[in-house]
Amino acid sequence: MSAAREEPDSTASTESTHGTASPASTASTVAALRAAGCVFAEDEARLLLEAAAAGASLDALVRRRVAGEPLELILGWAELAGVRVTVAPGVFVPRQRTRLLVEQAAALADAQSVVVDLCCGTGAVGLAVAAAVPGVELHASDVDPAAVSCARGNLGSRGSVYEGDLFSALPVGLRGRVDLLVVNAPYVPTDAVALMPPEARLHEHLVALDGGTDGLEIQRRVARDAAGWLSGGGHVLVETSERQAPATAALLTAAGLAARVVRSDEADATVVVAGR
Repeated sequence: MSAAREEPDSTASTESTHGTASPASTASTVAALRAAGCVFAEDEARLLLEAAAAGASLDALVRRRVAGEPLELILGWAELAGVRVTVAPGVFVPRQRTRLLVEQAAALADAQSVVVDLCCGTGAVGLAVAAAVPGVELHASDVDPAAVSCARGNLGSRGSVYEGDLFSALPVGLRGRVDLLVVNAPYVPTDAVALMPPEARLHEHLVALDGGTDGLEIQRRVARDAAGWLSGGGHVLVETSERQAPATAALLTAAGLAARVVRSDEADATVVVAGR
């Protein structure tokens, strides 16, 4: 289970240094991307031109994007809350809406906090929290071996990454010590996966997208066991959809936690924050 999981949005940074492409090549690249339906054609063209300036073939890059390959896979990286991570085929690409999850977690953390990024995918969420609050003790886990490999490369010496199904992957020594459990688990209902944009359903592993019949299967399992892993003042933060948020909050409340829903219309993002 990588992260959570509705339609993709633009995740690569648009703040890179401008390349030296000619106006003609820029215009033709923008035109090709726009014709293929890329909403952020100008931003994507700039990033592809910069990649080409670093030695890649612009024609090859544009062909891959026009064919529907995610921009992040073409570039080899994605950015979340100011942190750039390497991405890999099949691994869930961080969505920009997940900034709200990072911001809510960082607001509750301090330098002594033990942070667990459950269903970590690339590890971007945990890394972004650690970047915002230096000194945290960072752990991450995922059931997908490809995601675990990717996250280990991204975290390096800044944290530990474990492979396994939810809490079973974590060292028992973390039980009762987790101050912040951040969870971006799959929440797309099984029947809705086929309706997702091709960028997601064709390029990310199904285990990173499918949240079960009602989209809440993984959240239900997280809520059932989360309290036993939290410290006395610990919190669990779960990204969800606006429609599913009341049900997500109810799951955590039923587990003995006090839950509240945080919504950002600007980011089209919803997070449930729950604590003892």
